[in-house]
Amino acid sequence: MKEQQQKIVENYVNSYNRFDIDGMTKDLTENIVFENISNGNVDLRTEGITEFKKQAETAKQYSTHRKQTIESWQFLKSKVIIQIGYKAILAIDLPNGLKTGDTLELKGISEFEFEHNKIKSITDKS
Repeated sequence: MKEQQQKIVENYVNSYNRFDIDGMTKDLTENIVFENISNGNVDLRTEGITEFKKQAETAKQYSTHRKQTIESWQFLKSKVIIQIGYKAILAIDLPNGLKTGDTLELKGISEFEFEHNKIKSITDKS
Protein backbone atom coordinates (compact mmCIF):
# COMPACT_ATOMS: atom_id res chain seq x y z
CA MET A 1 0.00 0.00 0.00
CA LYS A 2 2.81 2.41 0.92
CA GLU A 3 4.50 1.92 -2.48
CA GLN A 4 1.23 2.50 -4.35
CA GLN A 5 0.49 5.65 -2.34
CA GLN A 6 4.01 6.92 -3.02
CA LYS A 7 3.58 6.35 -6.78
CA ILE A 8 0.24 8.19 -6.76
CA VAL A 9 1.71 11.18 -4.86
CA GLU A 10 4.77 11.27 -7.14
CA ASN A 11 2.47 11.25 -10.19
CA TYR A 12 0.43 14.11 -8.73
CA VAL A 13 3.54 16.24 -8.01
CA ASN A 14 5.14 15.49 -11.39
CA SER A 15 1.88 16.31 -13.18
CA TYR A 16 1.59 19.54 -11.18
CA ASN A 17 5.10 20.53 -12.24
CA ARG A 18 4.14 19.93 -15.91
CA PHE A 19 0.86 21.91 -15.61
CA ASP A 20 -0.89 18.59 -16.51
CA ILE A 21 -4.32 18.78 -14.90
CA ASP A 22 -5.48 15.43 -16.33
CA GLY A 23 -2.44 13.79 -14.74
CA MET A 24 -3.05 15.58 -11.45
CA THR A 25 -6.67 14.45 -11.26
CA LYS A 26 -6.42 10.87 -12.50
CA ASP A 27 -6.05 9.46 -8.96
CA LEU A 28 -8.51 11.78 -7.18
CA THR A 29 -11.96 10.81 -5.92
CA GLU A 30 -14.97 12.58 -7.43
CA ASN A 31 -15.58 14.35 -4.09
CA ILE A 32 -11.95 15.48 -3.59
CA VAL A 33 -11.50 18.20 -0.96
CA PHE A 34 -8.58 20.58 -1.48
CA GLU A 35 -7.43 23.18 1.03
CA ASN A 36 -4.60 25.65 0.89
CA ILE A 37 -3.54 26.98 4.28
CA SER A 38 -1.16 29.95 4.59
CA ASN A 39 0.01 31.15 7.99
CA GLY A 40 -2.65 29.02 9.68
CA ASN A 41 -5.55 30.43 7.64
CA VAL A 42 -7.52 28.54 4.98
CA ASP A 43 -7.26 30.84 1.96
CA LEU A 44 -8.67 28.38 -0.59
CA ARG A 45 -11.00 25.39 -0.37
CA THR A 46 -12.59 23.38 -3.16
CA GLU A 47 -14.99 20.46 -2.98
CA GLY A 48 -15.45 18.01 -5.85
CA ILE A 49 -13.43 17.23 -8.94
CA THR A 50 -15.08 19.97 -11.05
CA GLU A 51 -14.14 22.74 -8.59
CA PHE A 52 -10.64 21.28 -8.22
CA LYS A 53 -10.08 21.30 -12.01
CA LYS A 54 -11.40 24.86 -12.30
CA GLN A 55 -9.02 26.05 -9.57
CA ALA A 56 -6.10 24.15 -11.15
CA GLU A 57 -6.79 25.83 -14.53
CA THR A 58 -6.81 29.24 -12.84
CA ALA A 59 -3.57 28.49 -10.96
CA LYS A 60 -1.80 27.64 -14.23
CA GLN A 61 -1.97 31.34 -15.12
CA TYR A 62 0.00 32.44 -12.03
CA SER A 63 3.41 31.19 -13.14
CA THR A 64 5.41 30.45 -16.27
CA HIS A 65 7.38 27.73 -14.50
CA ARG A 66 6.75 25.91 -11.24
CA LYS A 67 8.38 23.06 -9.42
CA GLN A 68 7.53 21.20 -6.27
CA THR A 69 10.39 19.09 -4.92
CA ILE A 70 9.62 16.37 -2.40
CA GLU A 71 12.11 16.68 0.47
CA SER A 72 10.72 14.05 2.88
CA TRP A 73 7.98 11.47 3.27
CA GLN A 74 5.81 10.33 6.17
CA PHE A 75 3.32 7.46 5.83
CA LEU A 76 0.41 7.14 8.30
CA LYS A 77 -2.30 4.53 7.63
CA SER A 78 -4.50 6.36 5.10
CA LYS A 79 -2.42 9.56 4.93
CA VAL A 80 0.84 10.54 3.23
CA ILE A 81 2.59 13.74 4.32
CA ILE A 82 5.38 15.24 2.24
CA GLN A 83 7.62 18.20 2.95
CA ILE A 84 8.12 20.20 -0.21
CA GLY A 85 10.25 22.95 -1.60
CA TYR A 86 8.37 25.13 -4.06
CA LYS A 87 9.82 27.46 -6.65
CA ALA A 88 7.93 29.38 -9.34
CA ILE A 89 8.56 32.14 -11.85
CA LEU A 90 5.58 34.50 -11.59
CA ALA A 91 3.43 35.31 -14.62
CA ILE A 92 1.43 37.93 -12.68
CA ASP A 93 2.02 40.62 -10.07
CA LEU A 94 1.08 39.56 -6.54
CA PRO A 95 -0.44 41.76 -3.80
CA ASN A 96 2.60 41.10 -1.57
CA GLY A 97 4.82 43.15 -3.90
CA LEU A 98 6.28 40.35 -6.03
CA LYS A 99 6.15 41.18 -9.73
CA THR A 100 5.85 39.29 -13.01
CA GLY A 101 9.15 37.50 -13.64
CA ASP A 102 10.11 37.36 -9.95
CA THR A 103 10.93 34.02 -8.34
CA LEU A 104 8.66 32.83 -5.55
CA GLU A 105 10.19 30.27 -3.18
CA LEU A 106 8.34 28.55 -0.34
CA LYS A 107 8.66 25.58 1.97
CA GLY A 108 5.57 23.67 2.88
CA ILE A 109 3.78 20.46 3.70
CA SER A 110 1.25 18.62 1.58
CA GLU A 111 -1.04 16.04 3.18
CA PHE A 112 -2.76 13.47 0.99
CA GLU A 113 -5.56 11.41 2.51
CA PHE A 114 -6.45 8.18 0.71
CA GLU A 115 -9.62 6.15 0.29
CA HIS A 116 -9.58 2.94 -1.79
CA ASN A 117 -6.27 3.84 -3.52
CA LYS A 118 -7.55 7.28 -4.54
CA ILE A 119 -6.78 10.67 -3.00
CA LYS A 120 -9.85 11.97 -1.17
CA SER A 121 -8.29 15.14 0.25
CA ILE A 122 -5.23 17.31 -0.25
CA THR A 123 -4.15 19.94 2.26
CA ASP A 124 -1.28 22.26 1.32
CA LYS A 125 0.28 24.21 4.20
CA SER A 126 2.86 26.97 3.89
